[in-house]
Amino acid sequence: MTQKPFRILALLLGLLAATLPLSVSAAPALDPENTIYLDLPSGRVVIQMLPALAPRHVARIKELTRKGFYNGLPFHRVIPGFMAQTGDPLGNGSGGSGKELKAEFSREKHLRGTLSMARTSDPDSADSQFFICFAPAPFLDGQYTVWGRVVSGMEFVDKIKAGSEYNNGVVSNPTRIVRMKVAKDEKP
Repeated sequence: MTQKPFRILALLLGLLAATLPLSVSAAPALDPENTIYLDLPSGRVVIQMLPALAPRHVARIKELTRKGFYNGLPFHRVIPGFMAQTGDPLGNGSGGSGKELKAEFSREKHLRGTLSMARTSDPDSADSQFFICFAPAPFLDGQYTVWGRVVSGMEFVDKIKAGSEYNNGVVSNPTRIVRMKVAKDEKP
């Protein structure tokens, strides 16, 4: 007679367990070869690269990162509520690495934390400059190459010094990238 309440309890616990997720882990582990650490003065931003969406752009970002190209570069154009742009060694929006890439547009949405390539009016003019969205920007969808997303540290992106709203976001005394590194290359 005393076993019946235990059976009912076990049955109830089993039903409850069936409604819970199988795992309590927050997210799958990131691939170190396709993860970028973007160190800013305020802290570390972790970026998941999306090689399935933009294989050539991801390969180029990794190549430039491994050469140290981005270290010390300014966020030269920062528009509050829109985006922060970097990747220009001249610091004025007119420079690059010297190698333009053919567009790899996708259906990926420009959401808060999306990383996408900057370009001129020519769709195939992206080079080394990229931007991080502060907020959704659906008017960019399908027109710019999305290559990554911030998975942690967006609060540090929010601290990047904003530019003048009267001058297309140009920043005086801008925030600079301390270091960019492919996670696989990080030494413990």
